[in-house]
Amino acid sequence: MIKGSIGIVKTKYYHHPSPLLLESGEKLSSLTIAYETYGKLNREKNNAILICHALSGDAHVAGFHEGDEKPGWWDTVIGPGKAFNTDLYFVICSNIIGGCKGSTGPSSINPETKKPYATTFPVITIKDMVNAQKLLNDHLAIKRLYAIAGGSMGGMQVLQWTISYPNMVKKAITIATTGYSTPQQIAFNEVGRKAITSDPKWNNGNYYGKSSPTHGLALARMVGHITYLSDESMHEKFGRSLQGKERIGFDFSTDFAVESYLHHQGDTFTKRFDANSYLYITKAIDYFDITQEGSLTKGLSSVKASYLVISVTSDWLYPSYQSQEIVSALTANEREVHYCEVRSNYGHDAFLLESGQLNYLIGRFLSHTVVGDVMSHDVEIIEEGTTIAVTARRMITLGINHLPVLSSAGQLVGIVTSWDIAKAVASNYLWLDEIMSRNVITSTPDEPIEDAIKKMEKHSISALPVVNDQKHVIGLITSDAISTLIGRERS
Repeated sequence: MIKGSIGIVKTKYYHHPSPLLLESGEKLSSLTIAYETYGKLNREKNNAILICHALSGDAHVAGFHEGDEKPGWWDTVIGPGKAFNTDLYFVICSNIIGGCKGSTGPSSINPETKKPYATTFPVITIKDMVNAQKLLNDHLAIKRLYAIAGGSMGGMQVLQWTISYPNMVKKAITIATTGYSTPQQIAFNEVGRKAITSDPKWNNGNYYGKSSPTHGLALARMVGHITYLSDESMHEKFGRSLQGKERIGFDFSTDFAVESYLHHQGDTFTKRFDANSYLYITKAIDYFDITQEGSLTKGLSSVKASYLVISVTSDWLYPSYQSQEIVSALTANEREVHYCEVRSNYGHDAFLLESGQLNYLIGRFLSHTVVGDVMSHDVEIIEEGTTIAVTARRMITLGINHLPVLSSAGQLVGIVTSWDIAKAVASNYLWLDEIMSRNVITSTPDEPIEDAIKKMEKHSISALPVVNDQKHVIGLITSDAISTLIGRERS
């Protein structure tokens, strides 16, 4: 398979009709969520992967917008043949609430005042962001995510998702993140906020339609960007090279290349981001703390997802020990967790730049598939003793080809297919008991998907009821679901 781009994509918008109650107790009376999707949602709706973005990110995570020269911010790992393979998965990314790239935030119009919210916008948290994403999931009729992934603040959202909605996430991937913001992390964010609020043009947040506080926002970005790099990467990229001159100027002009780089980063940022959003989002990061009674183990006790936790050797903003704390807490809760420390000199930005390592690690984690990953949870059943006519109507109405047959005690006693019904009609049978297959081949949720495929091929069947330890049917796995999600062959 050729690893390529998704191509041209468009941003979509979901307008939620009801108020969103926030963690602070306040409400957002109007809510719009900007989002993009890539790939196709399969019939069972069990191949969806949610990508969560970092502080300055947005919904445009892959592909190209019409006329753009650069692709989405994580295009290197999302697309045909990449880790988040859009030939197999339905990938979703939405702009967080509080942002400025299409979702409701401080620059949005307050329906009550008909003016931008500015600083009347309520303070939000990571949990609020996740709850808004849950509303989008509901709108898309996705009851369970195959996986959720994110780096930095995106990783915080991943952690919160698996706590707030433990039954909705099968696999979770966090990269360069933490379970709580440390004093140092809070300190850097506060310096950035102070730079913005000290800009006279900030005007207590009421600058819309006037001159924006670009100077303060640029300074905030410069400070923040330093934390995204590493000492090694700055040495390698800039050293002590001078910018556009042969000798130092002995004045306060720009002498060094690294200074010019930071100025460029700050100026560029002001053209695409809103200062008030920067204030709100960094505050949400500061508030993030999933510990309970000071314990990360207690905070993650409700998690059911299997985890891939990735840290970066040179990341001093979210150092590896914080990822290792997450791993230890998940292990203490007997959750399945895989940990890897990516070797990189890029610092915190490695989660965006180390595409080779990330494609390998994430691709391997996602491809380790068990039956529980792809089975349909909403299983339609029928009781033994039912007539052929009733069974046929049930299948036609529901648009399904397989029905597990249960006893009055709820035990699996057989299975009937649309092919069985066709034969029954041809042979003038009346009762389901006369045609159903009683020697049922079953599967379990933790069975490797390869083993389920072998069973289907060996017995020439296209579906397996999934049973628990009590032999109760908890799902159904079909050959269509397998081929749609993971393919019969992987390149």
